[in-house]
Amino acid sequence: MLPSKPKIFHGRDTELADIVGQFTLAAPRIAILGPAGIGKTSLAKAALHNPDLVLKYEDNRIFVGCDSASTKEELVTLPGVHLRLNPGKHLQRQVIHHLNLQPCLLILDNLETTWEPSSSRRETEAFLSLLADIQSLAMIITMRGAERPANIPWNHPFLHPLMPLNQEAARRTFIDIAEDIHESSDVDRILLLTNNMPLVITLMAHLADAEDCPTVLSRWEEEKTGLLSQVYDKKSNLDLSISLSLSRPRVTSLTSAMELLNLLSILPDGLSDAELIHYKFPLENILSCKAALLCTSLAYLSGQKVKVLLPIREYVQKYHSAKFEMIEPLFWHYKDLLQLFKDNLGTIIRKNQNCPIDPHRRHRCHRQWASMIARWEGGG
Repeated sequence: MLPSKPKIFHGRDTELADIVGQFTLAAPRIAILGPAGIGKTSLAKAALHNPDLVLKYEDNRIFVGCDSASTKEELVTLPGVHLRLNPGKHLQRQVIHHLNLQPCLLILDNLETTWEPSSSRRETEAFLSLLADIQSLAMIITMRGAERPANIPWNHPFLHPLMPLNQEAARRTFIDIAEDIHESSDVDRILLLTNNMPLVITLMAHLADAEDCPTVLSRWEEEKTGLLSQVYDKKSNLDLSISLSLSRPRVTSLTSAMELLNLLSILPDGLSDAELIHYKFPLENILSCKAALLCTSLAYLSGQKVKVLLPIREYVQKYHSAKFEMIEPLFWHYKDLLQLFKDNLGTIIRKNQNCPIDPHRRHRCHRQWASMIARWEGGG
C-alpha cells in the first residue's frame, strides 16, 4: 500500500516541478538530499502522487521506507515484499527481473540507513547500479546529508539539497495546524526558533494548538529541543533525529568534527574558511571536519560562511559542551572589536579620516560575542 499524499505541503513547488520535469524524457534517477526534518520524505510523497506521474505509472509505483534496512540484503527484501516475491538467495535477481517487466517508479526513502555504514556501502551502491541499468525504471531516493551514492547516472541538473522553507510557507504550515488564532508576534517568535525547518514547525504548531504560543515559548526556554522529543514516533522525535546524524561514521571517524560542531553551535553567524584557519583552533584537520559536517547536513554554507541551523545548535548546546579554550581566541577578538566600536562612537580613525563602521559587521560581532557569553555563563 502506498503512503498518502502530504495534506500540509507548502514551499516546495519549485523542487516538485524540477522533479516532475525530469520525467519528460527517459526514466530519471533523482536524489532528494538535506538535513533531518527538512521535508525530504514529504517531497518524495508529493512526487509519488503527482497527477502526471500517477497517469504515467498508475499502479506501478513503489514506495519503500528503508529505515529498517541496515544491510544490502535487507534493502533488497523491501521491494521484494512489495512485489510479493518469495525470499531466498536469488531474491535480488527476481527483483531486477520483475522491475524490468514494465515501466515503474521506485522511491527508496531514508536510504542513508543502508548506504552510510562503510560495511554495506559498496554492496548498496552495486544494487543501486543494477536498478539504474533498468531503462524503464524511474528511481527517486531520499537521503540525509548532501552526498549522492556513487556509480549512478543521477539526472542533471542535480536537485540541490533542501533548505528551510521561506517565511510565507513556514507561516502557512503553522497556521494549517494551529489555526490563525494566535498573536502574530508570538507566531513570529516561534517560527524564529524553528529556523523554518518543516518538522520543527509541525511539532511546535501541534504544541501551540494543544496549549498556546506563550506557553510553548516559555517551555522552549527551559526544555529547548527536548520539548519536541516527547513523541513515540521516532521520525518525529527531533532529539533522536539529530543524534542519528551525529552518530554517522563520516562524523565519528574525525575526532575533531564534533568539537567543530560544538564551536559552530554557539556562533549564530558561523565562520568562514579564513576564520577557521586564522584563529588556530586546537582542532585536527579542521577543513576536513567542516567537509564532514557539510556532507552530513549538520552544517550548511551561507555565502562564504559555514553555519548550523538553530534547532541543531540548541541540541548541541544542550547535550554537548564547547570548552572555553576552544572559543577563547574568538571571544577576545570580538570583545576587542566591540570595545573599538564603542570607543570610536561608530567610527574608526584611519589615516586621519573618519571611516563609518559597517553596522552589519558591528551587529554580527555583537551577536557572536553575546552568544559566547551566554554559553560561557550558562556553564558550557
